[in-house]
Amino acid sequence: MKKVTEKQAIYDIAIIGSGVTGLAAAMYAGRMKLKTILIGFPPGGVIATTDWIENYPGFISLSGKELADKITAHAKEYGIEPILDNVTDVSQQDGVFVVQTAFRQYRAKTILFSTGTHYRKLEVPGSDTYEGKGVQFCGLCDGPMFQNKTLAVVGGGDSAAKEALILTQWAQRIYIMVRGDRLKAEPINLERVNQSEKITLLLNTNVTRIEGGDRVEKVLLDKPFQGNKELAVQGVFIAIGSVPLSDLAKKLGVKTNPKGEIVINRQTGTNIKGVFAAGDVTDTEFKQAITGVAEGVLAVYQAYKYIGGEAVSSCVDEEYLDCPMASENLRKQPE
Repeated sequence: MKKVTEKQAIYDIAIIGSGVTGLAAAMYAGRMKLKTILIGFPPGGVIATTDWIENYPGFISLSGKELADKITAHAKEYGIEPILDNVTDVSQQDGVFVVQTAFRQYRAKTILFSTGTHYRKLEVPGSDTYEGKGVQFCGLCDGPMFQNKTLAVVGGGDSAAKEALILTQWAQRIYIMVRGDRLKAEPINLERVNQSEKITLLLNTNVTRIEGGDRVEKVLLDKPFQGNKELAVQGVFIAIGSVPLSDLAKKLGVKTNPKGEIVINRQTGTNIKGVFAAGDVTDTEFKQAITGVAEGVLAVYQAYKYIGGEAVSSCVDEEYLDCPMASENLRKQPE
């Protein structure tokens, strides 16, 4: 009998992206007894660089890495071993999806894109010049390098608030540059920002240029602060949102919106049969770890049904609704 190699084997589902969305999807695929492959890098995704998470049910507070590690461990309980690699291409050949990495090729009946996002850059002079030399994107990763320094955080949302709060562990002074007239953060984080003696909010303010020598030394503003449009800082942390990592999906022909987000329906399906998407890469309005995890699980169930799996009755089994006894019991339920 001819041995089936890894290249020749056909997986039920290939999950691309190793953040919490992909990890949770892989865990559930294991439960559904699907032959599953999970490919992505870095392990845990962007959330693994988050200092703390307080809005994931079941955990009052934990780090992003801890959450990713817990879901990874759960997936491994079902025999899922994440492959740390970058996918370079996804195509469709003879009704099967082909996933190409730098060194290997995998084939699958269905695809789940859980590729997430990457940090959006600030498009001003000096931003690229000083990237990694004072222009940073991760407070948890790079904050310790800025002990007792003065920093700027650019952004107007909850990510900017959390970035500034993380940086208070090391920085002496932090300015949050907000383009609009308010910081659009979760109420609890906004309260923490307002209570911090280290943080100053500069509303209706834009950074127009970043300057320095070998490293960042100052930012130029579009309006004066304390009578001066120059502000001395030793670091600029960019927190202005993210860009969906949807290029692989686009190349496959998956529909995206003007923001580059993958367009999905309520069942996480895309315009291509057998292709699903979940998490931050999609056009879902409210993006959180918990919503991405939920979408990933739903996507796996839809993939399971797509390849011919029997529908799972998770609530009322419709076959019993015509049963007189069941109907009588339903009528007796309290209002």
